[in-house]
Amino acid sequence: MTQPAGNAHDPSSPSDNRLVVAISSRALFDMGDSHALFEREGLDAYRAFQIEHEEEILAPGVAFPLVQKLLGLNRLAGDVPPVEVILLSRNSGDTGLRIFNSIQHYGLEISRAAFTSGAPTSDYIAPFKADLFLSANAEDVGRALVAGVAAATILPSGAPPRASEQLRIAFDGDAVIFGDEGERVSREEGLDAFHRSEVARAQEPLSVGPFRGFLTALHRLQAAFPAEDSPIRTALVTARSAPAHKRVILTLRRWGVRIDEALFLGGRDKGPFLDAFGADIFFDDSPANVESARRHVATGHVPHGVSNV
Repeated sequence: MTQPAGNAHDPSSPSDNRLVVAISSRALFDMGDSHALFEREGLDAYRAFQIEHEEEILAPGVAFPLVQKLLGLNRLAGDVPPVEVILLSRNSGDTGLRIFNSIQHYGLEISRAAFTSGAPTSDYIAPFKADLFLSANAEDVGRALVAGVAAATILPSGAPPRASEQLRIAFDGDAVIFGDEGERVSREEGLDAFHRSEVARAQEPLSVGPFRGFLTALHRLQAAFPAEDSPIRTALVTARSAPAHKRVILTLRRWGVRIDEALFLGGRDKGPFLDAFGADIFFDDSPANVESARRHVATGHVPHGVSNV
């Protein structure tokens, strides 16, 4: 892969064009055992355990490979907008020391963090100007979505890390990139009515979904590289099929956003297709689709739209 010439960006330097991702400690690291201890025996036992084991390095969590690839983009030179990853954690500073020890052990360039001692972390997403928030805490994710930030609940997955150095991100369409009006028509009036509506409104852009802003920021990053030699590849993986495809394509064209691959599956199981694409992460609003996908790839549930009412 050809790299643009120039000096590497300093991700700590402020930039209006930077991509900022906020992530929780349980999405970044495998903290299943200690979290289970917290739920079983309470905060005091959890705090004592983390302090006793603070020199023991945490194993990577579901979103760890994604974060590695995101931060790896900062090693590419030229006019590439920098990427910054922020840690938002419900741990305290005391119990969070083990987390920062693990960050340093793995060489992750994460220097900014907020430890809230059990309080919601979502209040700090806006001050950090995050484009995306990933967390294992569904409550914090819901708060972030209400505040207008792209957010997803990272769910446990046995999917192996991808060998490719290329960052690959896949999105569902309706209620993720776009609004959920299409899903509402389909649920309330049936699939035939949905297709008729989409054909009749093909020239009318779809409304904006919660991940439009993140997709735009990601596209801005992609635009720094030739399309044929980019370190980032994106895919739209949707249950839509012809003739409902046209409105999607024209909307993305109107927005000026590039999607590298578009899979119109007509209701087929998305998991095998996501595996074939090699997604580092997939975002979907449907609980059923998420359960299927996370057997194949790391998956984030976007609790937005009619599927989550």
